[in-house]
Amino acid sequence: MTDATGGAKGPDELRRQIERTRTELGDTVEELAGKADVKGRARARAADLRDKAGAMTVQLRSSASQAGHTVQERAAHAGPRPVRGAVQAGMRHPKPVLIAGVAAGAAVVVVEVYRRRNHGHR
Repeated sequence: MTDATGGAKGPDELRRQIERTRTELGDTVEELAGKADVKGRARARAADLRDKAGAMTVQLRSSASQAGHTVQERAAHAGPRPVRGAVQAGMRHPKPVLIAGVAAGAAVVVVEVYRRRNHGHR
């Protein structure tokens, strides 16, 4: 119980108020420490972006592979010889095609991060 002025009514009530205040203060200090840990927050954000980029890379590789097979099938049946030659060369040497796909995916991630930073989106 407290009296009309908000003070403690007795030593037990005073102890409870002190303990409650300590707990609240400890919680507040923890929150502030977390917000002040810029390096830790930056690491967490970087890890999140790496995860997203990795997932996008896997998706791009899958899409590129699927598109390559589709294009190869179509080029094998129709189209001018230069197109067929380029597709066949890409299928014989897929590493440069995959590198270009990964670079395109990374560019998309960089542009998105830049856009969100400069436009205040989260």
